[in-house]
Amino acid sequence: MALVGVGFILIILAMSMSAINIAIPAIGADLNIDAEALSWIPTAMLWGNVVFLLPVGRMAERYGRKRIFCLGALLFIFSSALIFITHNIAMLLLVRVLQGIAGAMVYGTGLALVGAIYASSRRGQALGIATSAVYFGLTMGPLVGGWLIMQWGWRSIIWAPALMTILALVLLYRFVKGEWRIENAPALDWQGFLLLAAAVSVFLIAMGNISQPIYILLAGLGVLLFGVFIKHQTKRENPLLRIHAMRANRLLNRSLLAAFFVYGSSFSLVFLLSIYLQYVHGLTPVEAGQIVMIQALVMMFLSPIAGRLSDKYEPRYLSTLGCALFAIGYVMMSQVDSETSIPYILAIVAIVGVGFGLFSAPNNNAAMGSVAPDRFSIVSALINLARTMGNMVSSAIVMVLFTVVLGDVAITPDQYPNLILVIKVAMWLAAGYVTIAGIFSYRRGLTH
Repeated sequence: MALVGVGFILIILAMSMSAINIAIPAIGADLNIDAEALSWIPTAMLWGNVVFLLPVGRMAERYGRKRIFCLGALLFIFSSALIFITHNIAMLLLVRVLQGIAGAMVYGTGLALVGAIYASSRRGQALGIATSAVYFGLTMGPLVGGWLIMQWGWRSIIWAPALMTILALVLLYRFVKGEWRIENAPALDWQGFLLLAAAVSVFLIAMGNISQPIYILLAGLGVLLFGVFIKHQTKRENPLLRIHAMRANRLLNRSLLAAFFVYGSSFSLVFLLSIYLQYVHGLTPVEAGQIVMIQALVMMFLSPIAGRLSDKYEPRYLSTLGCALFAIGYVMMSQVDSETSIPYILAIVAIVGVGFGLFSAPNNNAAMGSVAPDRFSIVSALINLARTMGNMVSSAIVMVLFTVVLGDVAITPDQYPNLILVIKVAMWLAAGYVTIAGIFSYRRGLTH
């Protein structure tokens, strides 16, 4: 029941996150914003995730995993309520940033809670179920989101999940009894946190305006600041990120690198596929959601099975096979045009869904199994940081493509060829990402 309580909140937040992609055209029409501004809607949430995941991991060690998890759920409820006073893109982006911070608090501790509860046995299967909970939310998000948009407008995909979160919190307090914190855990590295926040902020702002020469220099400054952050972490006694320990732990660093490249590839597919189906094929949000949800439905079914298999067999074989299937799906997606049939699209999302199902739980199990149980919080945060960093980089590249190819114009039928060009370039890049991920996945070594 503790697993159910944690899983319920993971489902709700994932549902809210995936539903927003279906709402992009409706938001653009209602708030009258251009293609470039639309690309910031998912990116704003990623900023909150990337900046706060490492601090959340350290705070969970100091103050307790359950406490941080519940505070994240409460922040999600509060930020969702702000949608009732949101009438412009700036306020919407603020809501998304706060939801991103809430997501960091929930996802940065969720796997650690599950890993602690099942530390003695069946950890892979339990992590597979938790991963399935996320995928179930991702599965239902586009479908439920499309239905909500048709009934009550796009704002309902923000406030409706918050109502369910209240019930999930009751379950959590009833069945999750421990805190799993470390006695005398060190204080948070505030200097490192501010350096990371500055690096991520500068980089994202620059990538959103990369067509202007001055922002190319700003992107370089963001990369430089990230280098300063890494250097700072190597010199701190109690850093956010223990660089030397990560370098020495081959299983962990290869698992994180594989996750970074896989999730970097997946963001562009979900975001661009939702837009493609609604603009080019003229589908309703519900119809587009039904197609997009097939990928997550396959993930949800396969993850517990793959997680259970990774308790018995080497995770690298399962996750590397998943990467190969990713590559096939992305290459197929790179061939779409305005005449591409819906069955062809269905085949793509099914193949990518199988790839995800085989990759995620075994990869997470390998990462968790590479450290002692008292370090599960920070590894949970690192797994989710790898995911969100991959999403952020992919989001930044999509923003660049939108800025350069589409610019500050609305997506109208005469812009559809440019939209398809963006999809083709993004999918070839995604195929390259998962090829690199497959190499890291296989080369991580043996876990059993």
